[in-house]
Parts: sequence; C-alpha cells; structure tokens
Amino acid sequence: MKIVILDGYTENPGDLSWEGFEKLGELTVYDRTPENEAADRIGDAQIVITNKTPISEAVLEACPSIKYIGILATGYNIVDVEAAKKRGIPVCNIPTYGTAAVAQMVFALLLEICHHAGAHSDAVKEGRWSANKDWCFWDYPLIELAGKTMGIIGFGRIGQAAGSLARAFGMNVLAFDSMPNESGRRIAEYVSLDELYSRSDVISLHCPLFPATEKMICRESIQKMKDGVILINTSRGGLIDEDDLAEALQDGKVYAAGCDVVSTEPIKEENPLLKCANAILTPHIAWAPKESRQRLMDIAVDNLEKFMKGNAQNVVNL
Repeated sequence: MKIVILDGYTENPGDLSWEGFEKLGELTVYDRTPENEAADRIGDAQIVITNKTPISEAVLEACPSIKYIGILATGYNIVDVEAAKKRGIPVCNIPTYGTAAVAQMVFALLLEICHHAGAHSDAVKEGRWSANKDWCFWDYPLIELAGKTMGIIGFGRIGQAAGSLARAFGMNVLAFDSMPNESGRRIAEYVSLDELYSRSDVISLHCPLFPATEKMICRESIQKMKDGVILINTSRGGLIDEDDLAEALQDGKVYAAGCDVVSTEPIKEENPLLKCANAILTPHIAWAPKESRQRLMDIAVDNLEKFMKGNAQNVVNL
C-alpha cells in the first residue's frame, strides 16, 4: 500500500523514526502540505496520515483510492468524518498519548506564574544579584500553592492527572464534568460550574471545544470568579473569549493566565493577549515532549496495523 504523511514535521522534526510506517507500505513523508496541494500529494495512495492538514470532501472526491485516514493527534475536526463515513473510510485518531505531558505543562505554566523563575534567572545574569544590597530580591509576588484551591473544568484523563499533581502540591481540588466517576471522586470534589468559579484560586481548562463550550470563559463567567484568580489553558484556545480575558488581566480581576493554546494558531499579531504582561503564552507545546510524541507514533502505527488486519481501532466515524 502507498502511505502518504501530509504534515509530519511537528510529530517528527528529526528525533524520531518513521520506520514503523515504512514497514507497512511505500511511504512518502511531507513536512508540511498546503491545503490546496493535499489532493495532488495524496494521489493514488490508499493510506493518508495527517495532523493539521484538512481532508475535505473535495479531497476525498479527488482521491478515490483512499481506504484509511490516520490522524497524528486526538482532535479530528480537520477531517470531514461524515464524508469519509459515506465512503466507508475509517478515520482513526490517537485518544491517549500525552496525558502526563499535558498535566506537567499545566504546572510548568502555573509555577512560572508563581515564581517567575525565568525572569529572575535573567535578572541574576544581568548582574542585579551581584549588585544587590541584600542577600536576595524578587521582582514579583511569590505564591505558595499549598492550601490553595484548583478548579478543573473537564475531569477526564488529563484533568485527573492535573488534579493528582495539584494534590501533591497540597492544593484542594474541585472538578466540573458532565460525567462524574469514582476515579475522579478519589481526587476531587465535584461541584457545579458556578461553584467552581467562585471557590477556585486557580482554574485549569481540560474540556473539548464544542458549541456549548466555545468562549465559556468570558466576561460573564470571569465575574463569577474570585478576584485575583489564575487561569491555565492547555486544552483549546476557543474555550476563551480572548478580548474579555485580556480586559480582565489588564484590570486585575484575573491575576495571571498561562495559555499554551489560542483561538487561531499560529497566534495572530493582533491577539489581545500579546499585550498583557501577566499572560504567559507558549506555542502549543504541552503535547510535544519526545516521550509523548514517541507514544503517539507507536499508537499511530498500531492503528494502521490493526486496520490492515481487519480490526480497526480508535475509529471516530464508524
């Protein structure tokens, strides 16, 4: 079988191997593919692997040889799954690969807000400690997490992993989820969304982006939060009304925000969060430690192997 990987660079910029796919067919790998070139690059390939390159109904129409679409990610909105379903083409995603990595990133952002380790390191290297009259100094308020309350919106695998880390830091954990379960109850107290807003010192987002959750963090919901709340988003940028969050950051209602995702990626120069000194913005890297990407690679290969053996797994559209 011919296998085409349309945009492999972010998954494998050179530190991993495509060997698993090479063993399964004639492999062609593109670092990036413009949307208008997808059909030409797929050609008569039976297997298409994509990360963020859209696979529309027009592409499926132009490439009748396609038998399988694999996604190098959990989200699958870049594929017209209904059009694929009509053609009997399974679309397979990677539902679990970065749980530990994303939960870790939550605390990378939160601890940077609490201690500004990077900024203080820069200050030391600039000579300010050497020239200081006292034996220490700090440029920002330093925040201890023990005894604070973290509210987690969306308490699935990643949310629960973040909750376990919060407990290890001595934090109290609240959770809001549409499907409470026993594993969650061992970590957190399930509460209503409004109660979570009102009681949390830190709020971390871990829910999918649906019409019901789009811009759920907005002026109205922010007003329900504690003054000085900290907001962390490693989920989807569209969960936040960025204009409203920027306003709340600037007037101090929100003490700080740590966002690994924004509404449009790469971030646009006009994004209002770029003007907020108390917003830490990282370029969607929570998923990207090498260990996590290797796990993703292994699952993607296993998905294709299972399909070839007539036992497709992680199918999102059949």
